[in-house]
Amino acid sequence: MASSASSPASHPSWRQSWRVYREPASLRMLALGFSAGLPLLLVLGTLSFRLREAGIDRTTIGYLSWVGLAYAFKWVWSPLVDRLPLPWATRRLGRRRSWLLLAQLAVMAGLVGMALADPREDLRTMVWWALLVAFGSATQDIALDAFRIESADADRQAALAATYQTGYRLAMIWAGAGVLWLAARAEVAGAGSYQLAAWRGAYLVMSASMLVGVLTVVLSPEPAPRALAPAQGVAQWLRGAVVEPFADFMRRYRWQAALVLALIATYRISDVVMGIMANPFYVDMGYSKDEVAAVTKVFGVVMTLAGAFVGGVLSMRLGVMRVLMLGAVLSAASNLLFAWLSTQGHQLYGLIGVVSADNLAGGIASAAFIAYLSGLTNVQYSATQYALFSSMMLLAPKWLAGFSGQYVDAHGYASFFTATAALGLPVLVLVALAARAQPLAGHDAP
Repeated sequence: MASSASSPASHPSWRQSWRVYREPASLRMLALGFSAGLPLLLVLGTLSFRLREAGIDRTTIGYLSWVGLAYAFKWVWSPLVDRLPLPWATRRLGRRRSWLLLAQLAVMAGLVGMALADPREDLRTMVWWALLVAFGSATQDIALDAFRIESADADRQAALAATYQTGYRLAMIWAGAGVLWLAARAEVAGAGSYQLAAWRGAYLVMSASMLVGVLTVVLSPEPAPRALAPAQGVAQWLRGAVVEPFADFMRRYRWQAALVLALIATYRISDVVMGIMANPFYVDMGYSKDEVAAVTKVFGVVMTLAGAFVGGVLSMRLGVMRVLMLGAVLSAASNLLFAWLSTQGHQLYGLIGVVSADNLAGGIASAAFIAYLSGLTNVQYSATQYALFSSMMLLAPKWLAGFSGQYVDAHGYASFFTATAALGLPVLVLVALAARAQPLAGHDAP
């Protein structure tokens, strides 16, 4: 197993640990995290707002949310991103930067198309452009995960994850509240409820904002992964690109692979299942839109970022597995705070405290979990293996979360939040067992 899964032999000082955030690799991940976070809401939450304002019915909008499935199935084409060179671009930029640049340009083109499309006149065209954005964004995620893993040693992966999350969260604010603010400023008084020109301007600004990532890719050095053995024919290439990444993981962990995969599939289960019912809970408790926006978009984001940075530093000081356990405990415990809040009625300061604690716990857990996943990958197959791991972590929780509304209707919010906290208890056992899982001798990931 890569060294991030265990405590390092010697620990840097606290001052040296915090200094990691000023290193070039960390600053690059801040900008690239912004580029990764920007497209998500523009094809999901923000797009739903735009379509509803255009008069599209809610049933159709619900179906269109399946555009986001591109992110869940990105592992399908991740072997191509991991191994396939792009004509001309790979020779000039390298394997990771060439795919990053291609994906970012696809996102920019898709956002321009979404800006110019009128969903009232031709919804199908809008959907195709949104699919291009989602596919480009998912491809960017694949290449970016590999770029991050190959850009620094294992003991710095949690810090890179923290700066990545910072950029990602800032981009989500810009693509969420920012795009609505831009559209509102551009509206023409008295011109009707749906302002096509206003939305066009806002989406064009979002497309231009992707230049943050494009310039970072162009100006960054290509990481130096282990050289790939030349393939003899298509069959051997397919084996190296598709079969070997998965076979490599199974060879390294053998019987322990099932344990590691079980941990990956369930680690965030408390947060994901609870999160589906968070917004309905706020509405049912009588919180206004302004209150929810202020608390979740300001206090929540700040605490998530604080948690990510704390998680990165603690992972360097204490080792990833200890912080992984801490994050699991805090994530489950914070759901009990929501159970308490459900008994208090409308209480704004209580909401601020609970959301802040929940996001702090989530930030710590996410930073450690990303570092853990990074440590599991073999640098020869980093894009494919990480895409598989990051897709797996949402499949079971997302499926179970679909029943959350039915549970709340039957048992109420307090019981629901308590039950989601209980879902985290098996995760603690899996973390304790996975801490002992080591790759077989001679099969450590390079």
